[in-house]
Amino acid sequence: MTITDKKNFIRWTIVLFSSILIVFIVYQIFHFFTASKQDERFKMEVWAKALEKLNNADENTDVELLFLIIRNNTTIPIVHTDKNDLIIDVINVDEKQLITPEKSKDILKELKKENPPIRLNIGRNDYQLLYYGNSPLLTKLKYYPLILFTIVFLFGLLVFNFYAANKIAAENNLWVGMAKETAHQIGTPLSSLIGWVEIMRAENVDELYITEIQNDINRLQVITDRFSRIGSVPVLEIKDLVNETKKTVDYMAKRASSKVSFKTNLPEHPIYVSLNPSLHSWTIENLVKNAIDAMKGKGKLYIEIIEEQKLVHIRVKDTGSGIVKSKFKEIFQPGITSKKRGWGLGLSLTKRIVEEYHLGKIKVLHSEIGKGTTMQITYTKSQPTKIV
Repeated sequence: MTITDKKNFIRWTIVLFSSILIVFIVYQIFHFFTASKQDERFKMEVWAKALEKLNNADENTDVELLFLIIRNNTTIPIVHTDKNDLIIDVINVDEKQLITPEKSKDILKELKKENPPIRLNIGRNDYQLLYYGNSPLLTKLKYYPLILFTIVFLFGLLVFNFYAANKIAAENNLWVGMAKETAHQIGTPLSSLIGWVEIMRAENVDELYITEIQNDINRLQVITDRFSRIGSVPVLEIKDLVNETKKTVDYMAKRASSKVSFKTNLPEHPIYVSLNPSLHSWTIENLVKNAIDAMKGKGKLYIEIIEEQKLVHIRVKDTGSGIVKSKFKEIFQPGITSKKRGWGLGLSLTKRIVEEYHLGKIKVLHSEIGKGTTMQITYTKSQPTKIV
C-alpha cells in the first residue's frame, strides 16, 4: 500500500467513524425526544385526571394533593375548552400572546397540530377538552438533530476545503518546481547557442540568417524568463499596450504557416496600461496559438485593440471550429483541451496572468460553431510615466 493509499484509507476511516457516531447521536436524541414526549403525555393525563377529580370533589377528596398536581405543571402550555372548542382557560402561555380572542384561537390552532387532545368527563353526556403543546425543553430538543447536522455539515465543508486547499497548494508547488526546472534546463543549451551565433558572425555567415537565429534566441530567453517567474509576483510597468501587442503578433505571424492570414487593426497612438511585458506577450501568444489550432493551421486571424474612456479591449478572432456556449467558462479550467496532445493549461494560465496578475478580464466574447471564436481581454488604462 502506497503512502497516498494509506492517507486515503485513514481519511475514509475517519469519515466512516464520524458518520456512525453522528447516526448514533441522532438516534439517541430521537429516542430521548420520543421518551420525553410520552412522559409529557402521561403527565398531562395525570393533570387531566386531577382536574376531573377536583371538579367532582366531595368532603373525602384530598383536594390538597389535586391542587399540588395541577400547580406542578409550569412549563407545558394548555388550552382548556368545552366540547365545542370554546376556550375556558389558557395556562402557561405568555399573556402578551393573549391580547385578543383571535390570538387565543391562533394558539389553540397551533396546539391542535402538536398533540391529540385529552378528554375530561364532567357529566354523563358532557365533556371538555385539554389541548397541550410541547414544553420549551422538548421544543428545543426537536431542533437539536437539525442543529447537529448543520454543525457536522459545516465542519465537513471546512475539512473538505482544507484538504482541497492543501491539494491545490501541493499541485501549485509542483508546477512551480517543474517550471523553474524547465527554465534551468533551457538555460544551458541557450548559452551554447549564443556562443555559436558569435562563431557564425566570425565566419561571415549571412547576417540575415544570424538575425533570425538571434531573434529565436531572444525569444527563448523570454520563454526562460517566463518560466523562472512562475510562482513569484510579477513586476508591473506602465507600457504601451499597442506596441507590446504588435511585437508579439509580428513575431508569431513570421513563424506561422503561410496558410494563416494575419490581419490587425491597432490604434496609431500609444495606449498605456500597467502590465508585465513578458507575461503579456505570453498571453497574446497563447491566444494566437489557440486560434491557429482551432483553424487547424488554415484560416484568417484578426487582432484588434478597441479603446474606451477608461478601458481597452484586445480581441483575437479566428475562423475556426467555434465553441458551444455551455463551454465558454469551462475552457479556462486546467486540463480542458480539444487537442489530442497537450495538457490544457494554456487558457488556464492565460486567465491567471490576465485576471490575477494584471487585474483584467478575459472571456469568450462570441463564438459560433463552424464560423469561429472571438476572445477578448480587457484592461484598465493607466497614465503614462512622466520623465523628469
